Amino acid sequence: MGWFMVVYRCEASLESIFTAIYQAYEERRDHEDTVLCLTEDPLFFAEDIRVIPDNFKTQKVVNTLNKRFGQENYLSLCMALASEDEDCAQAVYRTIVKGLAGKVGRGHLFDNLADDYVHRAFALARGVSTEIGHIKQFLRFQELENGILYSKIGPKNDILAFIMPHFADRLPIENFMIYDDLRNLFGIHPAGRPWYLLRGEEVEAPLQLSEDELRYQELFRHFCHTITVEERKNMLLQRNMLPLRFRKYMVEFTT
Repeated sequence: MGWFMVVYRCEASLESIFTAIYQAYEERRDHEDTVLCLTEDPLFFAEDIRVIPDNFKTQKVVNTLNKRFGQENYLSLCMALASEDEDCAQAVYRTIVKGLAGKVGRGHLFDNLADDYVHRAFALARGVSTEIGHIKQFLRFQELENGILYSKIGPKNDILAFIMPHFADRLPIENFMIYDDLRNLFGIHPAGRPWYLLRGEEVEAPLQLSEDELRYQELFRHFCHTITVEERKNMLLQRNMLPLRFRKYMVEFTT
């Protein structure tokens, strides 16, 4: 690594990071001396470049990654970029550089786990994938008075775009929305139409649940409490199987 570095200041979004990767190649940067940074922390002896997300550049990178590494590896890279860790952009960038330079075949991008960056990107993707699996199991919909199904989640990672296809596939004729209250982000699915994301604050007024929803919630809570065997309670095992951070969004743990 040289004494002078180039730092691309990115937003925490796929579009911004992919734009930065495109620019790094377009401007023929030395990848060893190039950093993709999601923070404003100053770096000495570095040229700062503010990245403006560009749809054309983003799509070019998407096409290249899918063509060279395959859809499964591309999805893993996207999951790594959805991580809350601030080093995710650099890990993915250097993993892509390694893959393109080494002419890695389709489906083999993460084979070289001895490389620190590849291993880091792999670990980030795995962590995000695990949380996606948890949310799919623990997410609870509630029926509002107007018939819309509503759910609130608070994931550590930015995973709403990964769980929306799952529920859109299973509830194609339902109007539903999922709200990520840590990022003020809505996933909205109109019945029979494609889903989309919308950023905005949740309404402050309490949501009005339907009468059927209130009745079934009470029955569900009663069921969960009734089947509890006090002598067999194991709080440590419960926390391992169902982490506490998910419970504030689950009907059976609310009063």
